[in-house]
Amino acid sequence: MITTPNQTQLMQGNQAMTHGALYAGARFYAGYPITPSSEIAEECSVLMPKLGGMYIQMEDEIASIAAVVGASLAGAKAFTATSGPGFSLMQENLGFAVMAEVPCVVINVQRSGPSTGLATKPAQADVMQARWGRHGDQSVVALCPSTVAECFGLTVQAFNFSEKYRIPVILVADEVVAHMREGFRIPEDGEVTVIERKRPTCHPRRYKPFETDIDGVAPLASYGSDYVFHVSSSMHGPDGFSNNDPVNATRKIEQLHRKVEFHRDEIVITRSFDIEDADVLLVAYGITARAARAAALAGREAGIKAGVLQLLTLWPFADKEIGLASERVQTIIVPEMNYAGQVAGEVQKVVGPDRDIRRVNRYNGQIITPDDILEVMTR
Repeated sequence: MITTPNQTQLMQGNQAMTHGALYAGARFYAGYPITPSSEIAEECSVLMPKLGGMYIQMEDEIASIAAVVGASLAGAKAFTATSGPGFSLMQENLGFAVMAEVPCVVINVQRSGPSTGLATKPAQADVMQARWGRHGDQSVVALCPSTVAECFGLTVQAFNFSEKYRIPVILVADEVVAHMREGFRIPEDGEVTVIERKRPTCHPRRYKPFETDIDGVAPLASYGSDYVFHVSSSMHGPDGFSNNDPVNATRKIEQLHRKVEFHRDEIVITRSFDIEDADVLLVAYGITARAARAAALAGREAGIKAGVLQLLTLWPFADKEIGLASERVQTIIVPEMNYAGQVAGEVQKVVGPDRDIRRVNRYNGQIITPDDILEVMTR
């Protein structure tokens, strides 16, 4: 059913991400069912037609992201949802979306791998894949929720960033957040800002699909409109046609990065809890951020001044925020459900090799508990 705004109800994370997409104006979904994201496809199959949108179950994840890219170029706000194996299959067409500057949203509900792995169990091991899964120089935005409310809010934000900056945005949730249920009130229309893509205002004959404005972003017309334009995955000039000149290639690659870098302070979102007087800083994301907050509170009860910096944006990385939050602390703890410490390594780069960074890692399909973190905190 279509949920009534302003009415608090028990809602699953996957449902909240679906409703966030619809609230943001998404009217096209193409996907292939895969645990633990299948509820998003299920919800879209019911809700999209009721809102005048389109739901398509594709033959695989490669076709799914291709359809999403095509729908976006035709003018629709479009998205898909998947998990690790499907996200791997999407990388090439995500690279096309980066190069062609096609706005779209991909929800990756992380599960335990490699390969099929523990298909119904949680993990946080796709962090580096979200950033570097495509070849070549490219920049993406990746957001990560830890509550049902954040599932909704960050999905809206994902579409806003995607449409505003003509970039693919990845929502990197995890199985626990996607499947847990919490009370949530869907906002009224207009209560949360929704951004639409910038459209060209020039005469159709003068339109160049990659000729940027001062903000580094080019207006985007729609296929099927009066604007006839060319989009290519090859290196191209402002007119969209192939251009292999080194000067043009330099300009293009720099533009892909700078339109994100120039707006970095808007894109990077963090939340802090009791870090002003902290001696111990916990840097966490996703479901593990909840365990970190509980551990920090328990630590304070035991006389340890602990605070939490929650990363809602994983990429671009919150280097400034981590640097400021860690200036006065003695110990930094990074709990995450992967083997190598994918975010811990990035934190180490920010604070330097001599700082006391402690890792709490779990990779057996089980969540990290507050006691796991507290044990490391009290060593």
